[in-house]
Amino acid sequence: MNVKTGSLFWVNTLPSPSSYPKLTKDVQCDVLIIGGGEAGSLCSFYLVNSGLDTVLVDKRQVAHGSSSANTGLLQFANDKSLTSMINTFGEDRGARFYWMCKQAVEELQHITTQLELSPDYIQRSSLYYASQPEDVQSLQTEYNWLSKYGFPVTLLQSDEIKERYSFSKPAALYSEGDGEFNPFKLVHSLLQHAHKKGMSIYAETEIIHHALEGSTLVFYTAEGNCIRCKKAIFATGYETQQIKRNKTVMLSSSYALVTKPLPSFTGWYERSLIWETARPYLYLRTTVDNRIVAGGLDIDSFDEQERDFHLQHKAKLLLEQVQSLFPGIPDMHIEYSWAATFGETHDGLPLIGTQPDFPQCYFLLGYGGNGTVSTMVGAQIIHDLIIKGFHTDAHLVAFART
Repeated sequence: MNVKTGSLFWVNTLPSPSSYPKLTKDVQCDVLIIGGGEAGSLCSFYLVNSGLDTVLVDKRQVAHGSSSANTGLLQFANDKSLTSMINTFGEDRGARFYWMCKQAVEELQHITTQLELSPDYIQRSSLYYASQPEDVQSLQTEYNWLSKYGFPVTLLQSDEIKERYSFSKPAALYSEGDGEFNPFKLVHSLLQHAHKKGMSIYAETEIIHHALEGSTLVFYTAEGNCIRCKKAIFATGYETQQIKRNKTVMLSSSYALVTKPLPSFTGWYERSLIWETARPYLYLRTTVDNRIVAGGLDIDSFDEQERDFHLQHKAKLLLEQVQSLFPGIPDMHIEYSWAATFGETHDGLPLIGTQPDFPQCYFLLGYGGNGTVSTMVGAQIIHDLIIKGFHTDAHLVAFART
């Protein structure tokens, strides 16, 4: 499955990334992690720090799947608003999941301070604006719920937005404590940390099938080697749907661009993260080397040919939308643009935990627009399920949730 196409920005920000060998022998371990992207690297961080003998494999080089196409926004807010969460799951469960996301943002910020290779993390605020006047009431309701549960958010009126930004919108939520990061560097820094603590990493190593022999899982590679382990984690992203199809999952395609470096960000208050109430939504951020990253204009299809056919036109439209918001930023030109598979679930929550027909295996599917935060939540849950046998919030994101 080709999960992305185009010219990718992040892979060019780390000129000499660590590379890992292909598995050429039989090995055994406590836990096998399949997938060397954000999900696999975050799981490795927790498991290795807990002293488990862990092996990670990826059929590509690490960080070259969906993680290389991630746009690197870190927010506690989700595509599914707190209001919608409460309407779907009830007030207690909806608010609890949002607080899990807030805590995950804070935890990931903390983790970045422990890594030798910086993932270019910068704390940012977020602006979530009403795309049209009809959306103001829903923003007001969302603000009321967020305020009730203590989230750091302010409701801005039109004149307040215009004072801070070069555009005017009917209303907006302004949140504190979010962030931006380099997803390619994050994966490499997490794996570098785990590797130095003893975790074995094998790239260009594809798992083709597995079996349970007594109480031992045996995974077989395309080259004929096997990995014996007690537990396994599938951190295989959207390609997991080729391994185990989930009816609650919807796959689509999304688009992104990165501009050439810019001399200034006139009219962009605090270089905040920006997104909107429209669906699909436009979202924006900046980078440490003064570029703009923009994404959106999703299409329902995840057919590779159809997705790629629209890339050039979608990138042009994204740039036009950014230019309309920031007419005072000069010389805005596209340097990188790509298309990527995107996945979400019908109820808006990730899928984390065990599945039938896969004994002693865990799945970490951080599907949704807030995938990094969901993946962070999932890495902590799976760690506790393996180490302790339970996690008090695991039921919220379980595959068999009600």
